[in-house]
Amino acid sequence: MASRFFVLGLLFGICSVILASDPSPLQDFCVADSTSSVHVNGKVCKDPKLVEAEDFFFSGLHIAGNTSTPSGNVGTKTTIPGLNTLGITATRGDFAPFGLTSPHIHPRATEMVLVLEGCLEVGFVTSNPENRLITKLLEVGYVFVFPQGLVHFQRNVRDTNAVALSAFSSQNSELTRVSTACFGSTPAIPVDLLAKSFQINEQTASQIGGI
Repeated sequence: MASRFFVLGLLFGICSVILASDPSPLQDFCVADSTSSVHVNGKVCKDPKLVEAEDFFFSGLHIAGNTSTPSGNVGTKTTIPGLNTLGITATRGDFAPFGLTSPHIHPRATEMVLVLEGCLEVGFVTSNPENRLITKLLEVGYVFVFPQGLVHFQRNVRDTNAVALSAFSSQNSELTRVSTACFGSTPAIPVDLLAKSFQINEQTASQIGGI
């Protein structure tokens, strides 16, 4: 009897992992209705009889983004109403010479990145207790995967521009930067807590939080 409960528990755990993604749609598509103010898990569906080809189309990924940012990186996200409830989206990433995406996580999505131009150093850190850094140098045409929820980064290692295309396994992957979450929250995390956590003095912790 005990072994039977163990097997049932194991099957339940496996099924829980398999189901941990955006839910499958219950219709062919659910084009987002931009005029609706109703809040749901996703967006309210547009009347299928009013759907057009433009609802499934986006033409902006050929346009280079403005990388005049502190990190030298900018992302252009696909805004396609027809992706609503389909559990996928994509972003173009532009990197100035030596630009980067600071360490961050996507709490709801695995990310797959394809280098279109230049060369990127990419990496992610495994969870506790190993906290192992896994990195790779990506040339044009190379692909790399960042598992869902793990801290990762991308960095242009050359003095020329770089471009990458990222696909996400969620329509709303979200992005949480480690530095902003720790030192830029509202209200702020207590300085003494940050100082002890990062093993720095309180003055340094205050200076980082003020940037």
